[in-house]
Amino acid sequence: MIYELRTYAFKPGTIPQWEERLAALLPVREQFSKLLACWRMEIGPMNQAVHIWPYEDLAHRTKVREGATNHPDWPPHLSDICIGMESEIYLAPPFKPPLPAGEYGPFYELRRYRYQVGSMPTVLERWAESLPAREKLSPVAALLYSEIGPVNTLVHIWPYKDLNERARVRAEAGKLSNWPPRTREFQIKQENCILLPASFSPWR
Repeated sequence: MIYELRTYAFKPGTIPQWEERLAALLPVREQFSKLLACWRMEIGPMNQAVHIWPYEDLAHRTKVREGATNHPDWPPHLSDICIGMESEIYLAPPFKPPLPAGEYGPFYELRRYRYQVGSMPTVLERWAESLPAREKLSPVAALLYSEIGPVNTLVHIWPYKDLNERARVRAEAGKLSNWPPRTREFQIKQENCILLPASFSPWR
């Protein structure tokens, strides 16, 4: 499987319009493939939305997108409010596929780590060793590494019931002997943001 992470930037004050328009036409799009998750930005770069679309492979993505864009009702009209789009392709390591649709949040922390060239195999090995202990405190919804887009990037998405739970879990995780994974020697950059699910998101 591959996972396309699409980030849209909108004019200030237009996120409600984006959500309404996409919700109305999502059943059309899901005739071709299913959405995994969709959020609006709560803390981080303002007026943004993030989508994750799974595909079997790049050929499947091409086929689905051709079918969807040939449908008269897709895509939704966004050109009057959208000011930017980015697309990235990620893979999931075999030891951690993304969670299925369900209620895990509603707060999701998306963390993006950039690593040194050539270090990703070691990074994934160390995550595989450390993640089971961390997930006893709370689950990771997705662990993804880049295939097309910003290379040497690891994205991990953590759901929490609220920001107080996030603070509590992270404090407990800091006491673990093997967390965080021993990858800081390879790290170049870290970013995070807090997301809330759109009304139609399969991850809630």
